[in-house]
Parts: sequence; structure tokens; C-alpha cells
Amino acid sequence: MHFPDYENVIREISTVHSVILSSQLKEILWNVNSDDALQGMYKPIKLVYHPREPFFLIRQPQRIIAIFPIRFREKSDVIIATAFFQELVDVGSSDKLAKAPPCTWSAIPPPELRGEALEDLSTNGGFFTFDISSRHVEGNRLDKTVWNLLNFNTYVRYHVKSTKGFIQRRMRKRLESLVEVLHQTNSEETEQTKQHQVYRYTKKLVRSTKYVILKQRWGTFGRKIKRIRFRLKIHGFTRFRQRWLRFPKFSTGYTKIE
Repeated sequence: MHFPDYENVIREISTVHSVILSSQLKEILWNVNSDDALQGMYKPIKLVYHPREPFFLIRQPQRIIAIFPIRFREKSDVIIATAFFQELVDVGSSDKLAKAPPCTWSAIPPPELRGEALEDLSTNGGFFTFDISSRHVEGNRLDKTVWNLLNFNTYVRYHVKSTKGFIQRRMRKRLESLVEVLHQTNSEETEQTKQHQVYRYTKKLVRSTKYVILKQRWGTFGRKIKRIRFRLKIHGFTRFRQRWLRFPKFSTGYTKIE
């Protein structure tokens, strides 16, 4: 029994969806200056390229406004994306990128989306807007503009993910450097403590050794003094002691004194 390759089927369906949406978007952008566009002017056109990530096109005289509601699951992604949007607006308004479509970012829904469904306007990343004119869809620029609009959400998420990875790598590197410095400091303190303990032990050992040596020397010297003292003899001292240091003898009988 042969089972179909579901991945290829899903890929083909996705390709068909991309082709249909690209064709629809090309037609809208190509008719930016057409009189036929006046019929649906100022009415938002909702396009869905990624699930739960719709964007809107609003036709106006001589231009088309593309508005992208931005949603994120994590608050950290919102912070990074907000900084990215502000920087993108600043760069887009510079003279170097004068040919690029003007862009703006707002934390609240633009007036052009008034009346749209609440679920489409409930975002935590704000709304990013491109102002597309006829010069942005001339010749080969049309395909490039279509591709950029269809993949704008993907580009934003890629930037946020790359920025988070870069921040995590920097934080990990800084943490490793800090741990290395702390480890080096602890090693130096441990080495100093060991050296101090060795110094104290050596000093104590030297004192003990000196005490033992002095004790041995003084003990030997004292014994020698005793030997010399016992060996000294004075001639005639024994006879002098017998004559002059003799105790008197008393009689044991009692004599009455008259």
C-alpha cells in the first residue's frame, strides 16, 4: 500500500497559496494609479499569508498603504521588535534610503483600520505601515516589493530571534569572563592564605627548634657547672669544720644549783 508524502503535499499547497496571494498582491500594486482603483478606495483589503498574521492594503490616491499588525508571545520579543521598528523608521527617513517606501510605526491602530475586527487589531507589537507609490512598483521593483511585503513578518521574527541569540551569547561570554575573574581572585586568596599558613608554621617551627636547641645547650652547660662545683675541694676545710663547727655536748644528768 502506498502512502502519500504529506510533507510534499503540504509544500505544494503552500506554494499554490503563495502564488495566488502574490498574483493578487501584484494586481493591486500594479493598479496603484489606475482609475479602476477609485471604486474601492479607503476600504482595507485583508490578506493572510501566514496563519494568524494578516496584513491590510488600503488604496488611496496615487499610493497604497500596507499595514502590518505585529504580535508576539513573549514580552522580551516585543521590546526587541519595538527598538527595531524605531531604528527602521529612522533609517528609512534618511537621504540614503530616499528611494525606499516611507515607513512608520505606531503602538495604536491607524485611523485607516477603523471598523475592522477587534481580533485583528489586538496586538502587543503595534502597527507598522509602508507607504507605496508608483515608483516602487515600476519594472523589476514590483516583484521585489511583493516579496518584501509577503515576508515582512518573517523578517521581523528572524531579526528578533537573531538579536536574542546575540544577547544570550554576549551574556554567556560576560558571565564566563566574570566567573574566570572570580575564580582567579579566589585562587589568589587561597594561595595567599596557604603562604601565610606556611609562614606561620615555619615561624613556629623555627621558634620550637631554637627553644629545643637552647634548652639542650643550657641543660648541657648546667650539668657541666654541677660537675665542676662538686669537683672543687678546699684543703683544710674538713679539719676547720671539725674544730670550730662542732656542736657542744650536754650531760644527760640533772645538777642542782645551791
